Amino acid sequence: MSWCARRKVKIDFQTFVLSLAGTAMVHLGRVPDPSGQGGQVNLEMARQTVDILTMLRDKTHGNLDSTESTLLDRVLHDLRLAFVEESRKSAS
Repeated sequence: MSWCARRKVKIDFQTFVLSLAGTAMVHLGRVPDPSGQGGQVNLEMARQTVDILTMLRDKTHGNLDSTESTLLDRVLHDLRLAFVEESRKSAS
């Protein structure tokens, strides 16, 4: 039995995408940092996570079902909007 099966953690494509999206939202200061170390905005790390999700979308093009593809597109759209908003706040 794998360590994952023992922990009863469901790891699938959607969970992976949402995990990365959650990480980006932490870096954008939109959700609390699970470590409890404040909510500092880190645009560079947020950009890197969005870039990873974009690369994942590009590399999996044509291999995702419609639910997975829609999720990835919506997550990227929402993260890009949040990134632009935070960038504007930081610039002012």
